[in-house]
Amino acid sequence: MRTVFFVSQNDFETAWQSSSTALTAAALGDEVICIFSFAALRGISAGKFGGDVTGPNRQTAVRAEEVGAAHPQEMLAQLQKMGARFLACDTTVKMCGLSAETLVKTGCLNGVEGLTSLWKLTDNARVLTF
Repeated sequence: MRTVFFVSQNDFETAWQSSSTALTAAALGDEVICIFSFAALRGISAGKFGGDVTGPNRQTAVRAEEVGAAHPQEMLAQLQKMGARFLACDTTVKMCGLSAETLVKTGCLNGVEGLTSLWKLTDNARVLTF
């Protein structure tokens, strides 16, 4: 089963929930595709996915560390090793002021595609948004 995650937020709680759910899906054999946009895209481009730990997110991040929960950025690395694909929309990349070439070259993303191509990935797939 293909599972597509649309991830636009970079706060710790949302990043943790999306990355842990994607990791679970991959561990259970799903083909996992994460499509990043906006705050989440800026976070992964800086190597700081889940880096917004302000307000209640700070308390959650501290508790996560206390219980030994993996950080969202670490889970992304695990997902990549498991074959998950990380993608973004070409227009969104430009709106965020980022370079598609750099995002792919540095390994942050596997590809940057048009929205039509990304949307077609949702055919017969589970789709989750974060």
